[in-house]
Amino acid sequence: MKADPVRVGILISGRGSNMASLVKASEAPDSPYRVVRVLSNVEDAGGLAIAAAAGIPTWAKSHKGMPRAEFDALLDAELRAADVELIALAGYMRLLSPEFIAGWQGRILNIHPSLLPLYKGLDTHARAIAAGDAEAGCSVHVVTPELDDGPVVAQARVPVLPGDTPDTLAERVLGQEHALYARALADYARSLR
Repeated sequence: MKADPVRVGILISGRGSNMASLVKASEAPDSPYRVVRVLSNVEDAGGLAIAAAAGIPTWAKSHKGMPRAEFDALLDAELRAADVELIALAGYMRLLSPEFIAGWQGRILNIHPSLLPLYKGLDTHARAIAAGDAEAGCSVHVVTPELDDGPVVAQARVPVLPGDTPDTLAERVLGQEHALYARALADYARSLR
């Protein structure tokens, strides 16, 4: 007997291109996960319209002026109300509180645009170019309280080409992010059943 798909909630802050690739992959008949909620800390994030057009319920509220733990408690309540089992961060540009992470331990994944443990945080492509790296890429990792520090579950590599700028490298890495994240999320969801 086939197990029910894992119920996934996605957190975004922007245009939602990684979210859109996860949603598209979830529509395959054999997908082990289903996106049941998309939440954002940016009320006019572009990805919200994409999620709504796909029939996925959305929730958005600005975090500005709220203590981190208080905002994260709102996120937690929304996710639990939707019976979410696994969270995917897809361009969510806000650190989560240790309390939130502890409540979802081992059930939050993130996509990061570097070959972790290299270049945690921001400006990853510029830092890879400045270091003279031959390769850049992206990593899917389990979220822990330390920034971009949890166990890596999947990576994809992209060559750094002569004349690359942070923007040209970012564009090539993003294409790999879309494919990698969908595969990694599916594999991780299967491991939960």
